[in-house]
Amino acid sequence: MNKLGVHALVWEAGWSLEECARAIAKTAEVGYDFIEAPALDPSLIDPVFTRRQLDQAGIGINFSLGLDFDSDISSGDPEKRARGKKKLEDAVAVCRDCGGEYIGGILYSAFGKYFTQPTADGIRQSAETLAEVAEIAARSNITLVLEVVNRYETNICNTAAQGVEMAKLVGAPNVKVHLDVYHMNIEESDIAQAIIETGEHIGYFHTGDSHRGYMGSGSIDLTSVFRALVRTGYKGPITFESFSSRVVGQPLEGILGIWRNLWEDSHDLASHALMYTKSQLKAAQEAERQAKERSRLPLG
Repeated sequence: MNKLGVHALVWEAGWSLEECARAIAKTAEVGYDFIEAPALDPSLIDPVFTRRQLDQAGIGINFSLGLDFDSDISSGDPEKRARGKKKLEDAVAVCRDCGGEYIGGILYSAFGKYFTQPTADGIRQSAETLAEVAEIAARSNITLVLEVVNRYETNICNTAAQGVEMAKLVGAPNVKVHLDVYHMNIEESDIAQAIIETGEHIGYFHTGDSHRGYMGSGSIDLTSVFRALVRTGYKGPITFESFSSRVVGQPLEGILGIWRNLWEDSHDLASHALMYTKSQLKAAQEAERQAKERSRLPLG
């Protein structure tokens, strides 16, 4: 059964002690299994305090981040590569100490708009660095999931197929693909087919909608998305991710272009997303069951 989570930016703009406590408490109150916390700067996270809040609330945690251009492990610059590796290792340590199991996001390059194509050497160096980090992560049973994002946020993994290729290039059993419907809606020709073809390589999944507001109020065919997920047999985490200018501050507001206030009530948004996701999963499971157990004429 899939564990369901919500991104912390639905609740708070940062991860100070006060923001951490509020975000975790609100996530538990709505009924999610875990919270996904941003770790753009792992040093800003207090693992002891965070773990205590999680234990009190009875929920889990996972993390996501994107490297910056000064720590881009695909850049070909050995100093940037070293800084990127250190940041990823720091994120692994924080995830371990908080009791997390997954680190997702743009782990293989910088999180931002590139103006040139990636180089073959840069991609190989990124994969080599990730393999080294994955070995460390494996000691704490942590899986690295490479998020496939749109062309304005990376120049490497823009499609699910590229994500699979990158994961294979890394070649570690605890490195999987992280799919996100918002990005797939921009880059894929057929979202459902891309999910099915990614199959066993999927390690993490982000739900949302085309405008990053209420699920079902945008243009993505979420029914086909959930049917495809169920068809693959995916049992991993599913996180609801939504951003609004009401909560998100800089630098993410600028990087992601969060200029509109798509919702006012975080609690209502998150409650609706949980209900919607459970409903879609149940409907997809029933559709799959019925497809396998088609009615037969009573011919004896």
